[in-house]
Amino acid sequence: MFCFQCEQTAQGKSCSAKSGVCGKTENVASLQDKLTGALITYAQCAGVERRLVIDALFATLTNVNFDEAAINKMIADVHAVSKNQDDFDMAKLWNASEDIRSLKSLILFGIRGIAAYAYHAAVLGYTSDEVISFLYKALCAIGDASLGMNELLPYVMETGKINFTTIELLDKANTESYGIPSPAAISFGIEKGPFIVVSGHDLRDLKLLLEQTKNKGINIYTHGEMLPAHGYPKLKEYSHLKGHFGSAWQNQQKEFDAIPAPVLFTTNCLMPAKNTYSDRIFTTGVTGFSGIVHIAESDDGKKDFSPLIEKAISLGGYSEKKNMTGINGGSTVTTGFSAGTILSLADKVVDAVKSGAIKHFFLVGGCDGAKKERAYFTEFVKLTPKDTIILTLGCGKFRFNDIDYGVIAGLPRVMDMGQCNDAFGAVKVALALCKAFGCGVNELPLTLVLSWYEQKAVSILLSLFNLGIKNIYLGPSLPAFVSPNVLKYLVDNFNITPISTPAEDLKKILEK
Repeated sequence: MFCFQCEQTAQGKSCSAKSGVCGKTENVASLQDKLTGALITYAQCAGVERRLVIDALFATLTNVNFDEAAINKMIADVHAVSKNQDDFDMAKLWNASEDIRSLKSLILFGIRGIAAYAYHAAVLGYTSDEVISFLYKALCAIGDASLGMNELLPYVMETGKINFTTIELLDKANTESYGIPSPAAISFGIEKGPFIVVSGHDLRDLKLLLEQTKNKGINIYTHGEMLPAHGYPKLKEYSHLKGHFGSAWQNQQKEFDAIPAPVLFTTNCLMPAKNTYSDRIFTTGVTGFSGIVHIAESDDGKKDFSPLIEKAISLGGYSEKKNMTGINGGSTVTTGFSAGTILSLADKVVDAVKSGAIKHFFLVGGCDGAKKERAYFTEFVKLTPKDTIILTLGCGKFRFNDIDYGVIAGLPRVMDMGQCNDAFGAVKVALALCKAFGCGVNELPLTLVLSWYEQKAVSILLSLFNLGIKNIYLGPSLPAFVSPNVLKYLVDNFNITPISTPAEDLKKILEK
């Protein structure tokens, strides 16, 4: 196998053994390549099955689908509607010259991220012809051997532009469907009795499950990136949406091992389930793993979570309330600082900056992962001066979000803006601050310190580049698929900076 699309790729180069570091087998990797090749050929034939393309691209993103049967079905579905079943050979991409492979990988991994965001919007009925058209255009570019670096660079930048359109659409889909999030303090404790843990990112799946478990004596707890669901008014209405369990995705094998409850995975961040709890794992949507029960969607858009509910009742949950904490020992965590909430406080924020009460803003967010080097982000936030504010989103926040950092100018120093899916809100706040201060985004007292893991983070990074945002600190390592020449282009044009140590980086940032 050959795969270097995520941050944890083997030895910082590529996974090339019988299985990837993420847990996917050589067969799954080969099938994902075959599916991608089929999509490239289908795009060249100007296919019309739009949702199929979104779902299939999403399924090839890291830690989404490890189920060979499910991927084979997607390949068959693409072939069934394609005029040409002579699939593009992905070896042509992986064996291309270093810089061409690097640029095409940025495009491919970027559109996989776009597909993830487009999927979440689409299940709520929000779609964009512009986004779909670009997915086809980008797939065709990946399969076009005649394109050189000068022709491919505009595709890379357009990937960022279209991703911004997509996350804006998703923001509209979520807020119009569930309301504008507001701050909410969430407990890590688990009440006695049956319960279900919901992981992933899909709010619609959570809503469907909340409806089907209403008045059944089953409590629902979020996990990982589902935490921000507690901020949405129309989800808060369900009294049995009780709290949050666990931390980020990479800890799930330890955290899920002993709980007397089932877990539903709605989207990416599924790790191979250990035998000790695999019978308690359920998947839905494009997520899948061989041997795991999958809750499929019917033709009329409905899902029957009865097997999941029955499993929760049979397991019974805890016999008494279980007090739990975050990874730093905190008993609660706060979320729900949406763009709408922060912008409603804009006058207060601007006054605090002008008076000198707030000296700097940091956006510390992105993906989490298992590498010990990610402790950087915990230490960085701990070292930030007390006259600074930290905005955060994505699962990287679990490194520090259960610690009390106090308040500044009546505002909490750490404000969780949501999932990685909510990145549009962070950009919206930055642009509003630009307007308030009459300056460009790179002139704001704002620094982005981002952690990355998979392809959704790649697409967000490309969006930031497309917006002209510079001086981004990125870690814990740079992408293996970025060649030295492409990296030089990013450094020269956007001053992207690899993280060093928290103290050194903070000193460099605050001395400017």
